[in-house]
Amino acid sequence: MQNITILGFLLNLIMYNFITKITTSFLFFFLPLLTVYAQDSVYVFSYFVNNGKDGLHLAYSKDGLKWKEIHEGKSYLKPELSPDKLMRDPCIIRGGDGKFHMVWTLSWTQRSIGYASSPDLINWSEQIAIPVMEHEPKARNTWAPEITYDRKSKKYVIYWSTTITGLYPETQAKEESGYNHRIYYTTTKDFKKFTKTKLLFEPGFNVIDATIVPDGKQWLMVVKDETINPPQKNIKIASAKKIDGPYTNISASITGNYWAEGPTVLRKKNEWYVFFDRYRDKKYGAVKSTDLKNWEDVTYQITMPKNIRHGSVFKISQAEFNKILE
Repeated sequence: MQNITILGFLLNLIMYNFITKITTSFLFFFLPLLTVYAQDSVYVFSYFVNNGKDGLHLAYSKDGLKWKEIHEGKSYLKPELSPDKLMRDPCIIRGGDGKFHMVWTLSWTQRSIGYASSPDLINWSEQIAIPVMEHEPKARNTWAPEITYDRKSKKYVIYWSTTITGLYPETQAKEESGYNHRIYYTTTKDFKKFTKTKLLFEPGFNVIDATIVPDGKQWLMVVKDETINPPQKNIKIASAKKIDGPYTNISASITGNYWAEGPTVLRKKNEWYVFFDRYRDKKYGAVKSTDLKNWEDVTYQITMPKNIRHGSVFKISQAEFNKILE
């Protein structure tokens, strides 16, 4: 019995040494590669210039602060939809299928939004119009659509701003042509079938330019308060337990004494950055926070491409970026 115990001990010792050597070898050879891979990514900013007829533009950054035009600011995709031929507010995300999915404003007055997908940001699918508000004859527009992927439900949530004539008269102002927006949404898993359009966010004021991002067990919606009288024109944040709401706990303005719109969010570890278009000043701005309550203006830290307008931030690998440069 004692011999068997000693034999077992020796076998365990041999196995332990073997596994330890294998593990050590693995870490020695592959950990540097894994570390490089984890750091091997590039931030990309999709945006438009001027009125949006020029199409999709891309910029890149290694640190998320200093941005540079890709291909000297040339357009990557020309708009083909609607008589207006616009590609404003391009929002791009990487979906659960690994592809890049983009939505955009295709018209000032039509009730559809633009959609296209790409495996590499170079070769794009056919552009299609998703008729998200065609069922509503009093809808005046479908502006600034964005898209968020919910990994838990494996569905894409597409949302946008629309004014429906006659709704919410208590917040309608005569200024700015009487636009009085709320945020609406639809969902899809394949971009072929879409759920019935529903109201997503009614904060009690004119609201546009929503973007939704996950934060642990909750979802954050960053929006523009579009109130003109008395003027707000600033960026606020609301939260919800589910991606489709209800969104509550609306914050005070996180931006300064200027007009801001088109927010997009970049998260670096425990730091939150919100970029936005200071359209009256014809420049871009940014604020930073570590707790989503106290915000610091870091506009002085950023460098943006000339004439950049409302877009979105996402990440790609270094290999994908190299392919774009080629």
